[in-house]
Amino acid sequence: MTKKINNNRRQFLQNSAVGVAALTTFPGVLLAQSGPLRKKATPNFKADVEIEFVSRDVYVSILKTGRKTKVQKYYAKLLKGPKNTLVELKGNYLGPILNYVKGQKVRIYYKNMMSEPSIIHWHGLHVPQDSDGHPMYTLAPGQSHIYEFEVMNHAGTSFYHSHSHNLTAEQVYKGLAGMITVTDEEEQKLDLPRGEYDLPFVIQDRTFNAQNQLQYLHGMHGRMTGFLGESILVNGLPNVEFFVKSRAYRFRAVNGSNSRIYKLGWDDGTPLTAIGTDAHLLPKPETRPYLMLAPGERIDLWLDFSGHAVGSELVMYSLPYEGAMPPKMEAQRLGKKSSGGMGMGGGMMGGGMMGMMGSRLGQGDKFPIATFKVTEKVSDSPKLPKTLGQFERLTERDVDYKNKPIPIGISMKPMRPQLNGKSFSMNRVLDFEKVELGSIKKIKIFHDHGSMKMKEGEKMDKDMSAGNMNMGGGMGMMGGMGGGMMMSMAHPIHLHGQQFQVLSREIEGMRQEEYKTVKEGFLDTGWKDTVLVMPGEEIVIAKPFQDYKGLFLYHCHNLEHEDLGMMRQFYIS
Repeated sequence: MTKKINNNRRQFLQNSAVGVAALTTFPGVLLAQSGPLRKKATPNFKADVEIEFVSRDVYVSILKTGRKTKVQKYYAKLLKGPKNTLVELKGNYLGPILNYVKGQKVRIYYKNMMSEPSIIHWHGLHVPQDSDGHPMYTLAPGQSHIYEFEVMNHAGTSFYHSHSHNLTAEQVYKGLAGMITVTDEEEQKLDLPRGEYDLPFVIQDRTFNAQNQLQYLHGMHGRMTGFLGESILVNGLPNVEFFVKSRAYRFRAVNGSNSRIYKLGWDDGTPLTAIGTDAHLLPKPETRPYLMLAPGERIDLWLDFSGHAVGSELVMYSLPYEGAMPPKMEAQRLGKKSSGGMGMGGGMMGGGMMGMMGSRLGQGDKFPIATFKVTEKVSDSPKLPKTLGQFERLTERDVDYKNKPIPIGISMKPMRPQLNGKSFSMNRVLDFEKVELGSIKKIKIFHDHGSMKMKEGEKMDKDMSAGNMNMGGGMGMMGGMGGGMMMSMAHPIHLHGQQFQVLSREIEGMRQEEYKTVKEGFLDTGWKDTVLVMPGEEIVIAKPFQDYKGLFLYHCHNLEHEDLGMMRQFYIS
């Protein structure tokens, strides 16, 4: 435990406000396990796949006319492995699709060729600490790092993106993201759509100025609510149309937006069928009238066009919903819509709460995402399987200390979104954030408004002050403009490392009517790594901590919130 932090990483920490505190209050103990950035391949790690990765500042044509747009983009070259390991999405800013097989050993040589620091996180993959993209590994311009890991995931969909602290939101917004697929023997035995019938569906929102350049918010108020763009892009392109045959397809829906939450559905009320959630097939197909998709979440959709005639057009929408934003902002949004306005923007951009969000397309507004046009009649199509992946259902019987769940308390103090009453600290953990390797923990995620009470037997750490997490009453549900219900909003909580299962989801409080507009869209029956927590909700999960020791993050995947410090970490030992 006496290894030194390398000079490059030390420089990064010293340039970070939280890094300074971390180095002085918790000297080196946790970072010691990480060692220096890996500069050489491990001799006894025999890679099946080797990829060369770089990130660059470049210009690409996103919009059909006018100037190219300045973005940050991942480029990759396959050095070793199956030819289909890399699939380029031409003509846009997204990185290539990475196609892995369970059991493959992967080595990635990443070099940061941009003008600012960065690091890559493989969101959804179960990998060691030094391959997870923890911000402690952030690379300065020109630096390199070698990732080495075995693909331990079952079949499913993940994605990768920048994870440099304080830079994550803007770098992902500028393009640093891409999709990952994993297959395994079990999935290959199923009659699922493959090849040209297995398609990416990466949904993002962006705002462009008159010169086709990306516009991003920088004011603190806008960052507190999260960025919302005015244009919806799919697979890196606007106004996307899919030309499909009259048969079944698999569309891998990824919410790659910074903060926008989508309510996926057909305008005519036809239900949607899902076959997978975050990086794992479901035990059996699930059908819902609509599906909620928060930033960081993935859903594998089974879209069957068999009953549609050639020439038919179907439009996938984000349907209207309520309750994701603070009450005053919701009231203003709905009031403006009911008075004939566009929902967001207009005269509010001069400083009102609506203007904080930076878009005329509000959180919860209805808008089209993509059009599907049936262009060919075919007779062959796979049938929807009745069962999918093997599935181990976790219950409270499987968790350790079920009467002492680990808390993840969400709070929105004035300009300080936090978890468990604390902001991110690079190498500091609270007592209850230290977990044993091989354990399965019960974790309770809830909104901390100063009045939440822990049940008997639940223990809070001494580092958590009564002011941050008052278990005995306090201000009440409406207490305080900063940390109370006045700033209560939806938060997608992402946990790094191994995936988890949702044990329960409960709603209480003052926003039941709004909750009715989203509650049927939560797909909690599968393995997940990101879960949307609506205002007033309490979600209990069971999360294994197996295979790897070290520091693994948990944070809000509203990327503006993450950069503002709504991020903590578990120390697995």
